[in-house]
Amino acid sequence: MLKESFPIPAPMFNGASRCVDVGNVFDWFRQGWAIFLANPGVWMTMTVILMVILSGLAIVPWFAEAAACLLTPLLAAGLLLACRKIERDQKLEIRDLFAAFQSHSGGLVVLGVFYMLAMLGAGLLGALPSRILCALIALSIWFASALMVFNRLQPVDALKASIRACLKNFLVFLVYGLISLILCFFAALPIGLGFLVLGPVLAGSVYASYRDIFIAV
Repeated sequence: MLKESFPIPAPMFNGASRCVDVGNVFDWFRQGWAIFLANPGVWMTMTVILMVILSGLAIVPWFAEAAACLLTPLLAAGLLLACRKIERDQKLEIRDLFAAFQSHSGGLVVLGVFYMLAMLGAGLLGALPSRILCALIALSIWFASALMVFNRLQPVDALKASIRACLKNFLVFLVYGLISLILCFFAALPIGLGFLVLGPVLAGSVYASYRDIFIAV
């Protein structure tokens, strides 16, 4: 006789995503703003640290792009984990920026290697093919860190699920991208100081978009 164990374990998350309305983009930004307001001091400090890291990498131009690609999934995951702490009313700390280095570094490093190689490959192509490839790379990487950290997907599965979700919501992300570009323009006007606020808001909006589009979280 077949014996079942109780409680019956929930099925593993398979990367399923859903289509959302274009109007949801504004909700993502509102949630991002709310996440920032929960602890603006810590968020701005983390943003300054990110800027310092990127500026430090830029000292060695040939190394900067490769290192930035490798670090992007890890740092993005840290920001997403910080957003989840805010959502759960937990205390936000500056060191949360580097939380993924301790708990999820293995898979995220693999993701960073993919990102680095893909961007290097795109750079070898002509202008138009390169831009198209860069857009596809951006779509594949958009939710990948979140899916690996929160849903335990492997790098390849996370990349596939991310690009499927983004293509399914292409118009939504087109609107999101246009709004983000406008916000970045205004954030850059006061000597770039606006990014101290916009950076955390965008991170929060990415987290909100992940929660909105992926059903199993």
